[in-house]
Amino acid sequence: MTKRILVAYDGSDLSREAVWEARNQACETPNREIHIVSVVKPTGPATNAAVSHSIGDEMAEKFAGEMDGLKEQLSSSDVGVITEVIISDVQENPGISICKYAEEKAVDLIIVGNRGLGKVKKMLLGSVSNNVVQHASCPVLVMK
Repeated sequence: MTKRILVAYDGSDLSREAVWEARNQACETPNREIHIVSVVKPTGPATNAAVSHSIGDEMAEKFAGEMDGLKEQLSSSDVGVITEVIISDVQENPGISICKYAEEKAVDLIIVGNRGLGKVKKMLLGSVSNNVVQHASCPVLVMK
């Protein structure tokens, strides 16, 4: 049986720590995969969909390059590493895309960083890590 660990990667220090925690967690089993997933929300002028998608594509390329570097660093640890950049809907919390991916790939554990937003900001903006904790169908480890 393969142990699959998903890391939600956003380029932050906590998400980098999450990648290394996934490597440590994966070492416990012989057959293992680490899925490093970034979710990009298209941004830009609401009146110009083409510009919005172009900005989303640029952000996706940036994350793809970073994740290729992480994949290369992890390649020496004898762990299968899969990277993917998902472009989500503008109105959708990235946590929803993370949970959907986890279900589709039968992930055993999700590791996500906590950005430490204050109580008021969490209520107003919503938190990706909180969204994942609330909607994931597998265990979630939140890095602090």
